[in-house]
Amino acid sequence: MYFLLNILGVLVVMGIVYLCSPNKRRVNWKAILTLLVFELLITWFMLSTKIGAWVINLIASFFTWLIECANEGISFVFPSIMANEQVDFFFSALMPIIFIITFFDVLSYFGILTWIIDKVGWLISKISGLPKLESFFSIQMMFLGNTEALAVIRTQLGAIKDQRLLTFGIMSMSSISGSIIGAYLSMVPATYVFVAIPLNCLNALLIANMLNPVEVSKQEDVVYVPAKEERKDFFSTISNSMLVGAKMVFVIMAMVIGYVALTAALNGIFGFFIDGLTIQKIFSIIFSPFAFLLGLSGNDAMYVAQLMGIKLATNEFVALLDLKDQISSLPPHTVAVAVTYLTSFANFSTVGMIYGTFNSILSDEKSNIIGRNVWKLLVSGMAVSLLSAMVVGLFVW
Repeated sequence: MYFLLNILGVLVVMGIVYLCSPNKRRVNWKAILTLLVFELLITWFMLSTKIGAWVINLIASFFTWLIECANEGISFVFPSIMANEQVDFFFSALMPIIFIITFFDVLSYFGILTWIIDKVGWLISKISGLPKLESFFSIQMMFLGNTEALAVIRTQLGAIKDQRLLTFGIMSMSSISGSIIGAYLSMVPATYVFVAIPLNCLNALLIANMLNPVEVSKQEDVVYVPAKEERKDFFSTISNSMLVGAKMVFVIMAMVIGYVALTAALNGIFGFFIDGLTIQKIFSIIFSPFAFLLGLSGNDAMYVAQLMGIKLATNEFVALLDLKDQISSLPPHTVAVAVTYLTSFANFSTVGMIYGTFNSILSDEKSNIIGRNVWKLLVSGMAVSLLSAMVVGLFVW
């Protein structure tokens, strides 16, 4: 029965997203079905084979090394802070952005990243039937996270149309940053974290195609490469990259502080009228039907629904800390779907982070496309997290 509910959940989520699509006739169903089959194969490979787990861990180790390199620079400037056992979010997750952007801009300068975009984008595009840049971006987010990935392709973003630009904003709701994988692994099982990362990125591609279908001509389906005369010298390039990264860090910080504080203010207002009422509790009630569609029983469904509300209203860290205390008493299926759902940045704060990133790397006019379509970003983020959790749930009982 619960397995059938899990399957029904996949159909319900996709049906709701389809109803929200303003251009239903343009939805590429062949690409969607292909991606779903591909996701099922990936999930089976990672959950059922030792080779799959080894490959994911090997790739994750490389990005852990990148973070360690970034921490060397941070420690040089803030040695006392980095020496602490617990380091603040600003230093552990945001500050490494400066080095990560610079590192990948160096790869772009020498043509390495452009080559990867072309080859990997071609492969995923062939599998899904969707455009190259979007296909690569979905894979790129698997390792870099949303804001870092957006910064790396900022030149390409500045050269595409607004409607297509919105696709990247929608997709950006469904990733995590490589800099915080270690924090996740200290709270929940590594297996489901590593499974969730690629599933979220592929589902971001799938949901974006349904929610904002855009036809891209063969002439537009290319990776933008600046002409040689547009390129600055090497040291000017990396210096500019560092400044772009620093600006992004402070913009994101401001957005996160503002949205978390706004949530606290709303809880205070609700509590004034009804004792104990919070926005988290409201969302947990709203999400309870979806929790049942994850194939969960009564008590587990309400608990996971509460985690969904906590994640959306605040962030996944608060929810993961709660789950960490309860995880030993939960059945495997509940743990699998809960961890998978929580492994992403899909919440109100992320909308601010994405808008702030667009505003820092593009013009105000282009970044306004995000402000006008906030609801699409929220629908995408929740739908991707649910779909990923439902796919994983099919394999763990």
